[in-house]
Amino acid sequence: MTTTLLFLLLVLLVVLVFEYINGFHDAANAIATVVSTKVLTPRQALALAAVCNLAGAFFGQAVAKTISSGIVDGAYVTTTVILSAMLGGIGWNLFTWWLGLPSSSSHALVGGLCGATLAAARGDWSVMKWSFEKVDAKTGKVAMDGIYHKVVIPMITSPVLGLVIGFLMMGVIFIIIRNWRPYWINLIFSKLQIVSAAYMGIGHGLADAQKTMGVITLTLVSANAAGQLEGLPSWLSFLQLSNNNVPTWVKITCAMVMAAGTYAGGWRIIKTLGHKMVKMKPVHGFAAETTAATILLITGHMGMPVSTTHTITTSIMGVGAAKRFSSIRWGVVERIVWAWIFTIPATGLIAYGIQLLIG
Repeated sequence: MTTTLLFLLLVLLVVLVFEYINGFHDAANAIATVVSTKVLTPRQALALAAVCNLAGAFFGQAVAKTISSGIVDGAYVTTTVILSAMLGGIGWNLFTWWLGLPSSSSHALVGGLCGATLAAARGDWSVMKWSFEKVDAKTGKVAMDGIYHKVVIPMITSPVLGLVIGFLMMGVIFIIIRNWRPYWINLIFSKLQIVSAAYMGIGHGLADAQKTMGVITLTLVSANAAGQLEGLPSWLSFLQLSNNNVPTWVKITCAMVMAAGTYAGGWRIIKTLGHKMVKMKPVHGFAAETTAATILLITGHMGMPVSTTHTITTSIMGVGAAKRFSSIRWGVVERIVWAWIFTIPATGLIAYGIQLLIG
């Protein structure tokens, strides 16, 4: 086995490590509310989230295609670039996990990929696919693609939608249950919250597992174009990809690794989202999870790598604001927002530096 092939396998392993960390880093997104309301025990919630993450990963591949061909110029992407991007994302995810801050693994991946590719292109900003038209091969329809349309706009609108829709949904629920006895409210919504937690797990799987699928696909296509996969042994022939279609084995591998990471849990972030930001009961958890999961499913099918973290966090904020604005612990929210702001620039700079060192 050649040194080049061994390095490629190492890079693929690092990508899967990122996926595993994504699983436990973002486990809070799927289960924080259902744990904080004591509807499920932590292990029950993790098991539910892991199974639903696994299922959600197979619901589409639009986001994977965006990551593999809609962010940066693939001509500058090498296995070294992918390694630098992943190390940048892993470093930032572990740092924010240690601080208990629910930052975005999606934006860590995008920032790392952009920073490493920019370094490989020696600072040529044209390698960033900012905005371009894409024609659907089946329907002939023209749609806008690129960082601006698939990353920047959703990065701004999805948190706003989470906040507004969460607020409105909670308001509607309050109107419906205003004459209900507290016993029945807690009994009914504790059952409904199990459904909404599963729904959130599926949304998380759809949104996040696809991103790593896209990175692996991009890695293998780039390696094939560079001639690094020539003379592969027969048992590794499945690595040869010549287009950006995501193969079944990549879907299965990413889904299972992410599910395993989710089951490992990320208790620091679960504590921040589920306990520190807003005090919730089952009815509030149901509203927040349903809001976030719906946004993730819609944007996922549109090929937008939306942040699961931003969506569920702002949905929780919206639900909390519907109770009363003072119920939200704004000091915690401020720390979270700063982590959001710094994610893409920080991971981009880290990946840029790593690429300069090892490229």
